[in-house]
Amino acid sequence: MESRFDAFVGAILELNRIVQKLKDVEMKKLGLKGAHLMVLYQLGRAPEGLSAVQLTDRCREDKAAVSRTLSQLTAKGLVERAEAAGRSYRTPFFLTAAGHEVAAEINRRIEHIFEKAGSGLTSQQRHEFYDMLAVILKGAEQCLAESTA
Repeated sequence: MESRFDAFVGAILELNRIVQKLKDVEMKKLGLKGAHLMVLYQLGRAPEGLSAVQLTDRCREDKAAVSRTLSQLTAKGLVERAEAAGRSYRTPFFLTAAGHEVAAEINRRIEHIFEKAGSGLTSQQRHEFYDMLAVILKGAEQCLAESTA
């Protein structure tokens, strides 16, 4: 009999592997890298712009990866930085017109993938799944906090 640990960790790791592969495959179709997806996605959701610090938090990436991604996307003309006023790390980045087009395409692809991947779930099951996932995440965070205290 498979343990809860094996089942949970195996499923989470496999799901993460598939998500990373999907990001790479889908972004390659747009001439971009999988690492670009989350920055474009988050900027597309924030018309007020986001600083590198905010993107680091929202994308759940380290500072260096977000900085590298912002540099690459700026060079491609998909992202632009507001005029620096004060501390540069707090200066917001915005999507350009071309960036908005790419973000819209990303959203269409995400919607399609999630619709297909979750097609075996009812709306109620989907809602319950995300509720349960939030409970497990909160419990895991508490365990981590206790372990590192």
